[in-house]
Amino acid sequence: MISALGFGLVIGLAVGMVGGGGAVLAVPALVYAVGLGVHEATTVSLAVVSLGATTGAVGQARRGAVCWASAGWFALAAALGSIIGTLANRALGGEVLLLVFSGVMLLAARATWTRAGSAIAKGQGCPQARAGVLVPIGLGVGALTGLVGVGGGFLVVPTLAIGLSFGMREAMATSIVIIAVVSLCGLIAHLAVGSSLDVPVTLAMGGAAMAGAYVGPALADRVSTEALARGFALLVVLVALGVVGATVAGVSV
Repeated sequence: MISALGFGLVIGLAVGMVGGGGAVLAVPALVYAVGLGVHEATTVSLAVVSLGATTGAVGQARRGAVCWASAGWFALAAALGSIIGTLANRALGGEVLLLVFSGVMLLAARATWTRAGSAIAKGQGCPQARAGVLVPIGLGVGALTGLVGVGGGFLVVPTLAIGLSFGMREAMATSIVIIAVVSLCGLIAHLAVGSSLDVPVTLAMGGAAMAGAYVGPALADRVSTEALARGFALLVVLVALGVVGATVAGVSV
């Protein structure tokens, strides 16, 4: 339980500071440190990340950094996509899920690192909401959320900042709102199809994640957007490589 508290705090800080990445830590922590199976870990992860992201979203909303129109289109599509991903989750084995999870993490990390110092990443403000772009991307992120139990922030942030020309801080703030909605929808879908939820672990890790997400935005203000983005990318790479190594080595999942 102590490990759940410690990882929960780190997860909340990641969500609050960089607008995502919480579930990148949550799933491996629940599998390898807490000892849950992959399918149960994906369900608990969604509950933990939804708690942390909701806390962070409230703080970002008060700061006026959220691009609400874009968040609405993205979250609506992602909520629908999470249903598809949940059904796929039930059909795949644990090792396959972890390898898919790691591959997507590495791609997102590469894109974030490459663009971290670019003029696009240093921009500011909210661009016009484009439903034709936000909806299909949201469906894909939602499907991934249901599939491997992630909030999708490690995809949402680079998508908004790089692909849709959001300012990095606006991308991070908007991402937290999207993650809160999508994680909750993914959790509901998992429970609806009969997935189990370890309540004690969820409460311990979720409470710590809420605490971390509460202080995360204030800490983020003291760090440059480029440093935040590249630190985020490095974190994702390290966790992805660790998961791949453990899965290939046959560590029980």
